[in-house]
Amino acid sequence: MTDDGVRLQKVLAGAGVGSRRACEELIAAGRVSVDGEVVREQGRRVDPETVVVHVDGMRVTTASNRIYLALNKPRGMVSAMSDPEGRPTVGDLVADRRERLFHVGRLDADTEGLLLLTNDGELAHRLSHPSFNVPKTYLAQIIGPVQRDVGKRLRAGVLLEDGPVKVDSFRLIDSAANKVLVEVVLHEGRKHIVRRLLAEVGHPVQSLVRTAIGPVQLGSQRAGRLRALTPHEVASLYAVVGM
Repeated sequence: MTDDGVRLQKVLAGAGVGSRRACEELIAAGRVSVDGEVVREQGRRVDPETVVVHVDGMRVTTASNRIYLALNKPRGMVSAMSDPEGRPTVGDLVADRRERLFHVGRLDADTEGLLLLTNDGELAHRLSHPSFNVPKTYLAQIIGPVQRDVGKRLRAGVLLEDGPVKVDSFRLIDSAANKVLVEVVLHEGRKHIVRRLLAEVGHPVQSLVRTAIGPVQLGSQRAGRLRALTPHEVASLYAVVGM
């Protein structure tokens, strides 16, 4: 055991896990692991900036410099940190921050909804890479009516010009005249994938909003607003990509 670093129970308490006494009880019960090793002794010291801590299998963010934000990107804003054409960008909203932030889940300018921003490069990479199969949820207003077999076709897979794609789920939310609201869940990240997919089955998209990335929900967050993710949301993102 090293004398360097900060006591584990203090690190856990500082990360919002609970009071220092409650964190000591978690350690004693064998519910805390440090860099993959279950720790039961109370005197363990760690470097909170580099250590990987899990409580009951869920990752705890201990580094003080980590930023995790959710943005409701409005229509017309570009999913980039800068734009040579001078259009409003995601980068404009965080221009006063000194940290270099990565945006997770690119959206085209005409699509609204959830983007994640973080300076945790490994998490951003895993959330973005198709091999980790992180689901993304969209609400699309399309031209109806919708035939009964559309959901079955989308779940079975549709061939686009750049290869096949299938949805994880598809359901009808609301219908009025020829305007239909549907929910689409898929883990593909190809450009304009939802719009192209729905157009291919005969239902062009009139408006599109992403409502979730993995376990993180957009909820009632207003367009153009940023919010910090909760510790539970961050832990859930780590879990979904196996960190």
